[in-house]
Amino acid sequence: MKVLICDHPDCMMPDHALEIETLKAGLGSDANVEVYEYEDNKRGEFYEHLADADALLTAFVSVDAEAMDHASRLKVISLNSTGFDQVDLDEATKRGIGVCPVGEYCTWDVAESAIAYMSALNKHFKFYQREIDERHKWDYAAAPQWPRLEDQVLGIVGFGKIGKCTAEKASGLVKKVIACDPYVSDADFAELGVARVSKDELLAESDIIVNHMCLTDDNERYFDAAAFARMARKPLFINLGRGLCVDEDALVEALDEGRVRAFGADVLHDETPDLASSKLVGRDNVIITPHSAFYSTTAIEDLERLSCENIVHFLRGEKEKVFKLVNQV
Repeated sequence: MKVLICDHPDCMMPDHALEIETLKAGLGSDANVEVYEYEDNKRGEFYEHLADADALLTAFVSVDAEAMDHASRLKVISLNSTGFDQVDLDEATKRGIGVCPVGEYCTWDVAESAIAYMSALNKHFKFYQREIDERHKWDYAAAPQWPRLEDQVLGIVGFGKIGKCTAEKASGLVKKVIACDPYVSDADFAELGVARVSKDELLAESDIIVNHMCLTDDNERYFDAAAFARMARKPLFINLGRGLCVDEDALVEALDEGRVRAFGADVLHDETPDLASSKLVGRDNVIITPHSAFYSTTAIEDLERLSCENIVHFLRGEKEKVFKLVNQV
């Protein structure tokens, strides 16, 4: 039995000991666990490594119908991510291949990052740091004067586990929390004291907007030129969901025109972006991190363990024990 651990080099775990230990403990010491660094320009080589794999563990490698054509033994794709848009789900289901994202491992971490972004952007940390480090200037009045967080309305788009956790953490920091999510019950909003609003209401009323949505067919470019035009209060805008939810050209224009006063992101349109040519890089009012909002000792251990346990349970026929199986196979 073979498990292929494969991802872009900069997305691989720094150490695979826990993954290998978990897989061999569950599948037997003779299980073949192969680690392979993926490159887009060597797709054919990836197919060769995938050809005899019973399971694939990845986070950001695209697994489409062509990849599955080269994987006649593949039974399960386990993802080191909560999203699963990198897999052709219909094709996997048709072929009886289980798809298992990690449903829960970094809720606390991402919500914590949302609060960090809010504070850092509102208090101009990047601007002041550059003033001190690069310009050797000591002037508090050099930055724009903005209200305290306690005088601002926070709007959360995507009120799932992470959105709810962010709302809880922010409840004592901001004036009010509102949220938009058509898939969450009124009871969930009421339980946390969060006002349910429409997309248009959220865009118009929020001083801070945080995106926590997973990517779906319905929300690609959710934040487009029309959305930025409706942001009446010139908000801080923070994207901790998926890069494809944002039209980056429209965002750049909104920043240039002052319709968005600052931007924070842990994700960009491209998971391996060309930072040298990005129009978002180098701005005093933009903070970008390399998809690291989840990153902590606890989260990494949970991520590695759960994603490998998903493989073990699926291959042993214990589908009821898989943490999250998103297709019926």
